[in-house]
Amino acid sequence: MRRILITGGAGFIGSHVVRLFVNKYPQHDIYNLDKLTYAGNLANLRDVENLPNYHFLKADIVDGEHIMELFKKYQFDSVIHLAAESHVDRSIANPMEFIMTNIVGTVNLLNAARHYWQNDFEGKRFYHISTDEVYGSLGDTGMFTETTPYDPHSPYSASKASSDHLVRAYHDTFNLPVVISNCSNNYGPNQFPEKLIPLFINNIRHKKPLPVYGKGENVRDWLYVVDHARAIDVIFHKGHDGETYNIGGHNEWKNIDLIKLMCAVMDEKLGNAAGTSESLITYVKDRAGHDLRYAIDSSKLQRELGWVPSLQFEEGIRLTVDWYLNNQDWLDEVTSGTYQQYYDRMYKNR
Repeated sequence: MRRILITGGAGFIGSHVVRLFVNKYPQHDIYNLDKLTYAGNLANLRDVENLPNYHFLKADIVDGEHIMELFKKYQFDSVIHLAAESHVDRSIANPMEFIMTNIVGTVNLLNAARHYWQNDFEGKRFYHISTDEVYGSLGDTGMFTETTPYDPHSPYSASKASSDHLVRAYHDTFNLPVVISNCSNNYGPNQFPEKLIPLFINNIRHKKPLPVYGKGENVRDWLYVVDHARAIDVIFHKGHDGETYNIGGHNEWKNIDLIKLMCAVMDEKLGNAAGTSESLITYVKDRAGHDLRYAIDSSKLQRELGWVPSLQFEEGIRLTVDWYLNNQDWLDEVTSGTYQQYYDRMYKNR
């Protein structure tokens, strides 16, 4: 039996990882640690919350003393670290929150693992999940590889780059058994609607403007969240200590083209006349430090560990739209109250 700590397990990606591990590995105890901020939602895991190998721990990774206490009490032998502040706009509005959670929080987990594993690293693993944004911005050609130099442009990506460097430093200095993965943009069920795809699905539902930064020319590689969870599973079990693996969906889209596809799918699903949703597109002032293009080369992961994405974006976006339309109570719940105040502050006056 393993005791696997998954941080940020009530969030978007984390909940899919928790679900996969709880269901696939009933012989292991899976501990979901989450602070339950605006993006952490235990309703994401109602289908597994009563299973005997699932355990929830409410905690803040910034509280180093509490993290030490939890390691002592539960004797975790593995960490899958997903807990992070992740929205670029929020990092511009409040950089310090990102520094504390993404940097200090990661170091607290590293310190606890190092202390309680006591240099007996047999069967231990610290898996740190990061982002392709640490690599900066690409031009019209080329892809990020595991050896691409870091060049972060936002407080968010800089804080994640810092945490990546610290994880590697603990491996090189203290021999802590670590792996790192850097993934492209995720989409799918349970994503908090501050991110582009669920935000626009929700806005189209309510016939609200669709705010597009600049001219919508920014390019992103999109990865279906279930495929990301599968990749995390493979890397956790088969990845080599000290290695980094890039995870990409091989789905590059300009934002404006993605948005128009979403509009067409939503019009079809809602029975609207063609072009109804597209008429809601509103161009707003571009984000500060907005990277032009991201593209991930995941050939190392495919070649060495055998992972490949299971579906293409057009199929994934239809599955995603169907999920949100079939779970409107979930959307209404998470978009009430403080989120609406944030949304108004970030977008209303653009």
